[in-house]
Amino acid sequence: MNQKLFGTDGLRGRVNIFPMTPEVALRLGLAAGQYFRNGSKRHKVLIGKDTRLSGYVFETALTSGFCATGMDVLLVGPLPTPAISFLTRNMRADLGVVISASHNPFSDNGIKFFNRDGFKLPDQAEQEITDMVLSGDSNWDFPAGEDIGRAKRIVDANGRYVVFLKNTFPQDRTLDGMKIVLDCANGAAYGVAPMVLRELGAEVVPLACKPNGLNINECCGSLHPELIAQTVVEQGADIGLALDGDADRLIVVDEKGSVLDGDQIMALCAQNLLDRDALPGNTLVATVMSNMALEIFMQERGGRLLRTPVGDRHVVEAMRREGAVLGGEQSGHLIFLNHSTTGDGLLAGLQLLRIMQEKDRPLSELANLLQPLPQMLKNVCVERKIPFDSVPAVDKAVREAEGELCGRGRVLLRYSGTESLARVMVEGDEESKVEALTERLCCVLQEHLR
Repeated sequence: MNQKLFGTDGLRGRVNIFPMTPEVALRLGLAAGQYFRNGSKRHKVLIGKDTRLSGYVFETALTSGFCATGMDVLLVGPLPTPAISFLTRNMRADLGVVISASHNPFSDNGIKFFNRDGFKLPDQAEQEITDMVLSGDSNWDFPAGEDIGRAKRIVDANGRYVVFLKNTFPQDRTLDGMKIVLDCANGAAYGVAPMVLRELGAEVVPLACKPNGLNINECCGSLHPELIAQTVVEQGADIGLALDGDADRLIVVDEKGSVLDGDQIMALCAQNLLDRDALPGNTLVATVMSNMALEIFMQERGGRLLRTPVGDRHVVEAMRREGAVLGGEQSGHLIFLNHSTTGDGLLAGLQLLRIMQEKDRPLSELANLLQPLPQMLKNVCVERKIPFDSVPAVDKAVREAEGELCGRGRVLLRYSGTESLARVMVEGDEESKVEALTERLCCVLQEHLR
């Protein structure tokens, strides 16, 4: 059929507008239920969500579809995306489902799947499920009435995830004496994140931990680190941790209020692993969006940076293929494959806190390993998503920009996998040139793709 529902990170869109409608969610439950049902045993699917008001709509629709196909549904309520990945494995479910639009505003929502091993589905599986959803066929393979599924709430899901996270922190260490500002973006981690840090001994200053269904990501969280930066300085805290709505990404603030992105966090963690001879193949995996400085950083230490397409799923796939243990995205998705199968903002924060404890030094001293090259990223609204090199004016503008950078920078154009946007990224050693080239490319895209 060649029609797509899934983007770089699942299905996502505006609530009650195709594809994020109850009808599509119901058909997704029916299609995925049939796709993963295998043999005569009872099958289980675990469903979690973030704090968006619309989560109730899609949770109910998906549950109906799964139960109709004979799958039992385990409902865990609001929990981070990485918690669903963990619990799917932990509870031996056949499938995990997250209802979340990550860092998007409350008016959006999304649906993404994890297989029984806690990994996101490959493109082929997503496409086969999509074909079933969009076929218009209502001839589903329903089981007999006595074999339909049951749904129940799992009351100890939060506790299971809290224990898992605490076990990723050294047993002989605590966070006693540390003051941590924690911004949960009024999202899925509002309950478990403060609990983990407090149980490890930290003094926690919570921000955006009072969701009301409408305020998720609203002027808070990893997209708005200015809030946590100001609070860290005012409170005299040791560190600030800012999560996004589904808590699979992390942005950090040091004790001086300086913001560290995913590249800087990866550099610090990679150096720690290199020092302990615990980075297999001296390989770090990141996407095409990571700053060139990270690539230079790894080369100077006898290592390599392996780049992938955008999306933490692609990072994880490359890590598994290469036997790597550390990877991530500049946006703050950080994957520690020895601990988790997907990006986990709070787990990443615990790894940073471990390094700070072991080195007994403030974060500002530890995090000066990487000085990012000037980089600018801008979004352009587009009506058409066609190959950039098929538009002569765009192709010419890119080649001219690359020529002006003289091999000391990069130009990257890509489409958002979840929104009608083209992303323009320019990187170089002169900030003024980077800004001028970015603006020029944006003007060309606006003229020829709108």
